[in-house]
Amino acid sequence: MPAEWEPHAATWLAWPHYHGDWPGKFEPIPWVYTEIIRNLARHERVELVVNDAKAERQARKLLDRANAPSANLRFHRWPTNRSWLRDSGCIFLNVTKSAPARAAMKFRFNAWAKYSNWRHDNEIGIEMAVAAGAEFTSPYHRGKHIVLEGGSIDVNGCGTLLTTEECLLSKVQQRNPGMSRKDYEKLFADYLGAPHTIWLGRGIFGDDTHGHVDDLTRFVAPDTVVTMVESNPKDVNHKPLRDNLRRLQSARDQAGKPLNIVELPMPGPVIFEQRRLPASYANFYIANGIALVPVFNDPNDRIALNTLATLFPTREVVPIYSGDLVWGLGTMHCMTQQQPAP
Repeated sequence: MPAEWEPHAATWLAWPHYHGDWPGKFEPIPWVYTEIIRNLARHERVELVVNDAKAERQARKLLDRANAPSANLRFHRWPTNRSWLRDSGCIFLNVTKSAPARAAMKFRFNAWAKYSNWRHDNEIGIEMAVAAGAEFTSPYHRGKHIVLEGGSIDVNGCGTLLTTEECLLSKVQQRNPGMSRKDYEKLFADYLGAPHTIWLGRGIFGDDTHGHVDDLTRFVAPDTVVTMVESNPKDVNHKPLRDNLRRLQSARDQAGKPLNIVELPMPGPVIFEQRRLPASYANFYIANGIALVPVFNDPNDRIALNTLATLFPTREVVPIYSGDLVWGLGTMHCMTQQQPAP
């Protein structure tokens, strides 16, 4: 599995349509997607999944009004339940001597072991792989198709993978009953080319995926991670983020070397309808020549943007206001899936 900063052939997204993800606040969401697609299409092809012809007409209308580069857009009419392709889509792999020209992992998707509307989304990974001309593999454990979401892992492209115990080892929202820590580590080694796993503890509060690492800690270079920290000892995220920082400080990469660790402050609590939302700068997305970063009209927005601009000196760092988007409990990284360049 290549690192996200390696060259892309395209970025995959699914046009939003499920109002239940943003109850009472859906109206601005297509415009947020439009802004994201407009920026991405300046740098790479965007493969956009739409439910039907009506949805395609709506998307084209908004994208035309926003002056998105239409030559870099390609539409696919496939039904979806939700638009979080990071988790429901396939994971594209790098070419190796023993692999086909294009390859992908198609894990089972069951809506984070929490929701009932997932059957269309479980098919999206196959549709993506076929459209990309990729040969896909569906890993099994003890006769059952393994559930794994793209947001639950992050890789450096050199053999090291980040994940959390809360997501993969907890019995709450349990994805794969019977799979142990060693089983997951063998899965990552055999199917993703990542024989070295760094286990963090808990994710951030408000994350309904129960501990996805892409709201928490991300690789930004083969030897460097950014990780979220919370300075307020009274905040619910203070202790779990401090504990994860300590794990990173004692961790080693695939070569046995310590990691370079860059700390990012959490934004202040984002609360809507008395619910704390999983607002995090770690949910950025790295594409060709650009990095899209969620911001929340918070004083720490500037710190996060400046830090990431330093880490990505050859990329344009673009803030995307996500105060409305995060009501759907995800932002930039959750909605995108990269297809590596051949």
